[in-house]
Amino acid sequence: MGFYDRHILPHLIDCACGMGDVMKARAQIVPRARGRVLEIGIGSGLNLAFYDPSRVTHIFGVDPSAEMQAKARRRAAGIAIPVEMVPLELERIGADSASFDTVVTTFTLCTIPDPVPALVEMRRVLKPDGELLFCEHGLAPEPAVRGWQNRLTPLWKPLAGGCHLNRDIPALIEAGGFRIAELDAHYLPGPRPMTYVYSGVARAA
Repeated sequence: MGFYDRHILPHLIDCACGMGDVMKARAQIVPRARGRVLEIGIGSGLNLAFYDPSRVTHIFGVDPSAEMQAKARRRAAGIAIPVEMVPLELERIGADSASFDTVVTTFTLCTIPDPVPALVEMRRVLKPDGELLFCEHGLAPEPAVRGWQNRLTPLWKPLAGGCHLNRDIPALIEAGGFRIAELDAHYLPGPRPMTYVYSGVARAA
């Protein structure tokens, strides 16, 4: 990991992912979490303020970046819910099967190198009656926008921490063994190749 990835990218991601409309999108899905929560790609902890302490007993965060984890710990100190980090192994979440009531993933699936095995792991650690709450940007419905997403992704990835602009989020979630129970998809304000967002709830298929 070079200087850019270690010292500059975390600040850029924190800024971009903390913009007003992105935070509004987070605020519409994260408060639905309940019980023991696993947040995949907790990053700098931007979701932490949206968890409801009357519904959530404990938050466990997974993120490969030590720099982002440090930011998350600072934000965790300001909420009334216990927060701790879960070890992340290659293609494996360091947690027991069926041990979480809710798994949360926001603006994370775009950067995971192989998202389907990661989603299979999320299903493994989720209780049978648990829910996957997601809010992710991805493949747009219009062919012209998709064309730009496909052209821009190879250039965008090294600048944005491996982010793919052109992932079919619902298809990936279903390939990971989930059934989508609720889905909303729309553009946020901004450049269309980067702002088509899927948000919803999925349960084990």
